Amino acid sequence: METLSNYFRQLFEKGMFGVLSFIGERMGIATSKIRLFFIYISFLTLGAIPIVIYLTLAFILNIGRYIKYRKRNPVWDF
Repeated sequence: METLSNYFRQLFEKGMFGVLSFIGERMGIATSKIRLFFIYISFLTLGAIPIVIYLTLAFILNIGRYIKYRKRNPVWDF
């Protein structure tokens, strides 16, 4: 049972851009607490503001990963 829960946790963290786990690692807070906070804020604001913030952070993290792991384009090398 433990391996199944770990599988789903990894699936959601990778599939959902890893924004909340990134915030938890950076701030030193348990990821489960941040997820609960996100769920509570989503219910209080009817989901609009937290989803926009989440998607913005996902975009920023994705661009950051792209810049960090990019490789030179050999087409332009002479």
